[in-house]
Amino acid sequence: MELISIVEALLFATQEPLGVPQMCAAVKDTAKDIVESASEDVPVPEWVAPLAATTEEQVRAILDELIARYEAEKHSFTLVERANGWRIAARGQYAEWCRALYPGKKVQRLSQPALETLAIVAYRQPITKAGIEAVRGVSVDAMVQQLIDRGLMKIEGRADLPGRPLLYGTTEAFLDHFGVRSLDDMPNASELRRVKLPTAEEGPTAADQPQEHQLSLAPVAAAEEPAAEES
Repeated sequence: MELISIVEALLFATQEPLGVPQMCAAVKDTAKDIVESASEDVPVPEWVAPLAATTEEQVRAILDELIARYEAEKHSFTLVERANGWRIAARGQYAEWCRALYPGKKVQRLSQPALETLAIVAYRQPITKAGIEAVRGVSVDAMVQQLIDRGLMKIEGRADLPGRPLLYGTTEAFLDHFGVRSLDDMPNASELRRVKLPTAEEGPTAADQPQEHQLSLAPVAAAEEPAAEES
């Protein structure tokens, strides 16, 4: 039995993403248990003992090998890495077919105002509601609550400012929704984090020139367009 087959079996056996440390520990602990429970009547196969020394680097190499194999053999699934681990997932071109298995779950698309609000939070978190409104130029009370209810945003704490306003950030569900492993993997992450944002006090002035501060999940060129007003 090869390590690649064991790692593949672990990924198939769980519905939740598996981290590399989890997979490595599962292999090592199982190998040790088999070795310790061995007896003269039940000898240990030769391939088991080396698995007790499995490293995370070996597991990562196995994951890369599996991805290459699935691609070469043109499987309808592959491995994807999310914020909290790896999982087997159907390729995007089969999404419509897989969705037929869940007729009660409709795809919930984000509105343009929701995307704009979420983009500001994603790139500049933690951020206060006043900070978001200074960029968008409109009230975001309802939009923030909607995004929290959908599990894409969360309260991170309170800012060290007068009144101790709440700070908002994104969740792991946000990363999974947009298919990124971390905030650093978002489009133009480093560039957009350096953009100078207006403060809450500068809100009216910033509203006169929204094209200078608009944030978007789209490439930087598209980010220069004025934000759509929330209806």
